[in-house]
Amino acid sequence: MTLDCLPDPVAAGPAERLKTVAVSVGGVTVGGGAPVVVQSMTNTDTADIDGTVAQVAALARAGSELVRITVDRDEAAAAVPHIREKLLKRGVDVPLVGDFHYIGHKLLADHPACAEALAKYRINPGNVGFKDKKDRQFSSIVEMAIRWDKAVRIGANWGSLDQELLTHLMDVNAASDRPIDARAVTREAMVQSALLSAERAVEIGLPKNRIILSAKVSAVQDLIAVYRMMAKRSDFALHLGLTEAGMGSKGIVASSAALGVLLQEGIGDTIRVSLTPEPGGDRTVEVKVAQEILQTMGFRTFVPLVAACPGCGRTTSTVFQELARDIQDWIVASMPEWKTQYAGVEALNVAVMGCIVNGPGESKHADIGISLPGTGETPSAPVFVDGKKVATLRGAGIAAEFKTMVADYIENRYGTAGRTAAE
Repeated sequence: MTLDCLPDPVAAGPAERLKTVAVSVGGVTVGGGAPVVVQSMTNTDTADIDGTVAQVAALARAGSELVRITVDRDEAAAAVPHIREKLLKRGVDVPLVGDFHYIGHKLLADHPACAEALAKYRINPGNVGFKDKKDRQFSSIVEMAIRWDKAVRIGANWGSLDQELLTHLMDVNAASDRPIDARAVTREAMVQSALLSAERAVEIGLPKNRIILSAKVSAVQDLIAVYRMMAKRSDFALHLGLTEAGMGSKGIVASSAALGVLLQEGIGDTIRVSLTPEPGGDRTVEVKVAQEILQTMGFRTFVPLVAACPGCGRTTSTVFQELARDIQDWIVASMPEWKTQYAGVEALNVAVMGCIVNGPGESKHADIGISLPGTGETPSAPVFVDGKKVATLRGAGIAAEFKTMVADYIENRYGTAGRTAAE
């Protein structure tokens, strides 16, 4: 068969990012073709200044580029400028987003230091106010954002949707000659709630380059449908997130499925993975999952990737599993220091494979890889660097020797020696 007989090639990689208006959030650019931004949210009581500072700092160290905090009462609003100050003293300059519901207009007016310390205000059109108070209270928050030159996220939510708008659309649908199902009407209400609120903010005087939209739901197919509609009908920057995604693998899988589809279609400028942590669990897991979604899809690089064999009947030894875990943990722990020393190290690919079937081939494709012996194989482990076999390791010290070779590779490629050779 000649190449002429082959079908037309399918383009590899995601669709071109949809063009949205760029928004600056405390110096971080969202939209406008900028890299997709990772954000997270604390679950501390914001009035607990030290506890919130500690968690924001941990999220920022993990790679969260924006961190949202709850501002639900006077004590929380009063704490915000102190949180900001303590973070800056620690050298943590991550932009803070204030999450406001019900009384945001009052809190921002009563606590100007809070309004100034935050980089963005999050408004929920479904509970910013009701009936005649709705526009007045919404306008108050928008005017505060204009006064302090802050960005605003207008975020409709499936669980707190504007009931007046939803009832109106349901009535219109019921009177239609060709009514659609109630779920489709609710999706439309979500989109309209966000877009109409954004249009009102622009009328008040907030420019489009200070507005980000979201419409968060908890079902994968609903989220995909709603954001496709939003992207088709506006050019506002979009925040993606599956709300109430769940705990553990359920939340990770659901978020990955929903966000993966949308990102592949070029939709989305910033993301959050809303995982329910185990009691006392690590809040930074949601940051790591968001980064892994973006990195595995090829949108961004954050940490070196370790490709590892899943194991099978040919790999009854646990050596490759232990080595893969050891290398991965070592890389994650080393990254804060490496980032200051080795420009581009986050793009490194390491392979830790478990038998002769795919081990040598996968190791050759990595920057540096090792193929460990499988069951019944000769107890030796070839190491490949940039596709070439450079050594064969044997004995109990394989793990330590390979780690040393990885460190040497990083220094030679990304350190002073590597830069000098390139020049």
